[in-house]
Amino acid sequence: MRRLRRHRMAIFGALLLLFVFLYVLIGSLLIPESVSIFNDPRRALQPPSAEHPFGTDVIGRDLLARTIYGGQVSLFIGVTAMLVQILVGTAVGLIAGYVGGIVDFLLMRLAEAMLSIPQLFLALIALRIFSDPTRFPDFTFMGRRFSSTMIVIIFVIGLTSWMRVSRIVRSVVLSLREQEYVTAARSIGASDWRIIFRHVLPNCTAPIIVSATLGVAAAILLEAYLGFLGLGVRAPTPTWGNIMGEANSYLDSWFYWFFPAVFIMLTVMGINFLGDGLRDAFDPRSLK
Repeated sequence: MRRLRRHRMAIFGALLLLFVFLYVLIGSLLIPESVSIFNDPRRALQPPSAEHPFGTDVIGRDLLARTIYGGQVSLFIGVTAMLVQILVGTAVGLIAGYVGGIVDFLLMRLAEAMLSIPQLFLALIALRIFSDPTRFPDFTFMGRRFSSTMIVIIFVIGLTSWMRVSRIVRSVVLSLREQEYVTAARSIGASDWRIIFRHVLPNCTAPIIVSATLGVAAAILLEAYLGFLGLGVRAPTPTWGNIMGEANSYLDSWFYWFFPAVFIMLTVMGINFLGDGLRDAFDPRSLK
């Protein structure tokens, strides 16, 4: 933690993330969700004003409120997709590295095969298959209505981005499984599962944490790409990505796309700066 506190860019990144989190948290306390839903076509595409600081969208909805509630969804997708990515990647890396042999060969060839295909292409195929609204209806949670495609996108992003995590974890496990303390645990009859969870996995924590922070940024960016292409989370659920997708046909209304783009940029920059700081804190040899 001392090295992290001395890393200026990591502190700057943490402050950016704090600003974004406070924006979506405090904003939702001050502005009810109904403001982001209410539309008035007579006020469509109005530029920023005292009444609507970020302007209005194509059907007259307040963009300030929509960036707040859309930000909550985008951040939620980023974090939960990262959890899926880390769980799958860590499990595959642990099994491949510890078991070795044909299991390692098959799992790593699968990871390499998936890495050879662009993630966006994999995501588009998966969304084409699983985003049928007749098969996955929208749902309501805690009084808010969400599009079913939000859940689909979380799993699509998570299950198409685990490969690099698995390779990182595998490389760490390969160096750990022959360590003296692992050999000693094996010699006194400890089971493989006990060795993995008590001795191997805790020593993989640092690279997993760094991968997790960067995974959130990658998931938010991929959701934004899909939303911009009109293939992301469906209405009525707003995200920064699908707000930009709506604005694609109204580029003259700069405020429509500008504010969600700024929040995506701030979030990704903050996560990347913090991830670099965590990497340097866990591995002092990476400092120049």
